[in-house]
Amino acid sequence: MISGNGTTTDPARPAGAIGAAGAARTERRPDDLHARVADWFAEAARDLPWRDPDCSPWGILVSEVMLQQTPVVRVLPVWREWLERWPSPAHLAAEPSGAAVRHWGRLGYPRRALRLHAAATAMVADHGGAVPTTYDELLSLPGVGTYTAAAVAAFAFGRRETVVDTNIRRVQARVFGGSALPAPALTAAEMKRARELLPADDALSVRWNAAVMELGAVICTARSPLCDACPVLDACSWVAAGRPAPEYVPKGQSWAGTDRQVRGAIVAVLRDAEMPVPRSILLESPVDLTMGGPSAPGRPPRPAALTTLHGLQAPAEQLERALAGLLADGLAEDAEGGIRLPG
Repeated sequence: MISGNGTTTDPARPAGAIGAAGAARTERRPDDLHARVADWFAEAARDLPWRDPDCSPWGILVSEVMLQQTPVVRVLPVWREWLERWPSPAHLAAEPSGAAVRHWGRLGYPRRALRLHAAATAMVADHGGAVPTTYDELLSLPGVGTYTAAAVAAFAFGRRETVVDTNIRRVQARVFGGSALPAPALTAAEMKRARELLPADDALSVRWNAAVMELGAVICTARSPLCDACPVLDACSWVAAGRPAPEYVPKGQSWAGTDRQVRGAIVAVLRDAEMPVPRSILLESPVDLTMGGPSAPGRPPRPAALTTLHGLQAPAEQLERALAGLLADGLAEDAEGGIRLPG
């Protein structure tokens, strides 16, 4: 995402792109709002490497995938390492998919690494090793969804596409809809509103997409918006309505004790291993001192990732389920001697 990693318009509001309160405040000067947000972005935008004019389309695609549900501060070092190691789709496609998972580090949701590898392989096979330039071609790549296709078409190739992420949804819900938060899931009404708000000029549409995304990331945040610093404060329907409370409380994603936590811990063990890891070591805490005692004389210490895995004290059935899920998803594979990353 150019800004940085989605929830709903009020169902009681008209199904049109702009609710009644928003329409009254914005229809008179949409061009002014476009200019004000774009001018603010020109002055306040964070200096991120994927925003550099010299950044390749591949670099932008990688950033968009990495930034899904992941903060910028965590993405930056991994993105730089990836682009140094794999400066083009062909470089990544030439290595096994397990290398992508290994170098995904601790960004979470490692299936994204597999999707990037699959997309790179498809680009080599079907697009001469280049990132496709149109929305439809991008959408045809494995693992690339509607948001990513629109974002890459816009930010890498300057195309007029409707880019809608969590930040954009929140800004537009407040400024144009008068709601504290968008709906829990993207609605057709939101997409219609976003399309109608998109500037007609290609270049301005790209700046608008990036600027509204940034506005949501750093000013119009979910919990503590900095309204006094907003470039369109006077035009915000939510502020005009007295900043009404959200109609629902967003549910945070649980982590501790979940299958996702156990899966991540297993992947970390496989990532740190130089050879296949015996299934029994993944599923049962080792008693062999060569894998065990933290500092037995003459014995190697237990790998930190394995200590973390078994420190979760996950039930046997959860460990089995998590490992089976990794194998089914292609994030791990059976090999002679145990389990390893794919490829």
